[in-house]
Amino acid sequence: MTNQEPLSPSNGLNVLHLFCHPDGAVDASAVKRAVEEAKEVGMQVVTAAIMGAKADTCFMVLGTNLWDLRKFQSKIQAAGFMVAESYVSVTEISEYAQGMPEKMINDRLFPVLPPEGMKAFCFYPMSKRRGEKDNWYKLPYEEREELMRQHGKSGRDFKGRVLQVVTGSTGLDDWEWGVTLFGVHVDDLKDCVYTMRFDEASTLYAEFGAFYTGLVGSVDEVLDATLA
Repeated sequence: MTNQEPLSPSNGLNVLHLFCHPDGAVDASAVKRAVEEAKEVGMQVVTAAIMGAKADTCFMVLGTNLWDLRKFQSKIQAAGFMVAESYVSVTEISEYAQGMPEKMINDRLFPVLPPEGMKAFCFYPMSKRRGEKDNWYKLPYEEREELMRQHGKSGRDFKGRVLQVVTGSTGLDDWEWGVTLFGVHVDDLKDCVYTMRFDEASTLYAEFGAFYTGLVGSVDEVLDATLA
């Protein structure tokens, strides 16, 4: 087998969300093996059973080598899952996070997932608006920074109830960011997103893609729900 040169972010992790449906018979053993092999090379794999018709299963994969993430995708597809939707991004530090403590920077660049005690799961992509009237990218930096500080304060009100993982995808996927939420309760996710939409940074300038909601579980738990 060819040994490719690793392809990594300059600082942080590659992130891949795979939203899947069973495509005929699924080889559960092959899925478990793919997850174990991913973990053996240092990747993190979060598995979630997705509610509704958009997908049945989500594999959120984080790792330093993009080749490893692509091989994981191939293994999941070979095991009998069809990827109905996907998202490619990287962990990042916001340009508005100047002076942030080192621990907070490391937590954002190298999150350890899934967080303990938070089984409710939600993912959605978003971008900042570029309308004729409301254009985020025409605002002065100082104004954008202040709006994001207000936005961040609203999010911190949910500390302990919701963990928000924001990953950058400008130039990598169709939207500018991917937002993954982990919550103690399902309505924690709803309350968090609802509250933060009243911030001016969201009210005037945010655009959202499709939402995927589910339950974080072990591979066995997720496969049992998906293939029941």
